Amino acid sequence: MSSRTRIMIADDDPAILDSLSLLLEFEGYQVTTSSNGSELAEMKGNLPDLVILDIWMSGTDGRDICRALRTKEVTRNLPVIMMSASSDIGSSALEAGASDFLPKPFEIDKLIKKINEVLNSTSNSGEEGKFLS
Repeated sequence: MSSRTRIMIADDDPAILDSLSLLLEFEGYQVTTSSNGSELAEMKGNLPDLVILDIWMSGTDGRDICRALRTKEVTRNLPVIMMSASSDIGSSALEAGASDFLPKPFEIDKLIKKINEVLNSTSNSGEEGKFLS
């Protein structure tokens, strides 16, 4: 992917934010992070190309954030990959409007594959809210 591809990672675990940032920057992505999921729900301009959003964050449920993003015109079609250590809640991520779901722990190659699939699907079809294999 191009270095112009901007990804925002939202997770309340600083170790995950740091490690994913380093790995994705190494892959050529421009990365920003947030440990406060509520910031995402307030996004209005200068949006990333994709959001990686943890479901279980302190004081905030990532699914609620995703639902809020889907209700606003400016973020309605923003691709969101949700992740969680609870692998059995992937269907609730889909119901909340996630573009895809990734259970933790995961290998970086699997994340890169999902990022590419979601970005390609979004740019080709404009569809959202479905899981990609």
